[in-house]
Amino acid sequence: MARNVLGGELQTCGTDPMTGFYRTGCCDTGAEDVGVHTVCARVTAEFLAFSARAGNDLAKVNRRHS
Repeated sequence: MARNVLGGELQTCGTDPMTGFYRTGCCDTGAEDVGVHTVCARVTAEFLAFSARAGNDLAKVNRRHS
């Protein structure tokens, strides 16, 4: 079972849209995840706008993986 950085169980992070490499809502990963999708964070709208301006639109759903 995957664990968080404190050794506890992973908590659901996002379900609308479903997030995580396996689309379970948790930041679980495995050998086939070459991008290593292991971080879940709550961020501000300002951070999302900054990230999009920098070329990494974190608010946009990637339909290839949904």
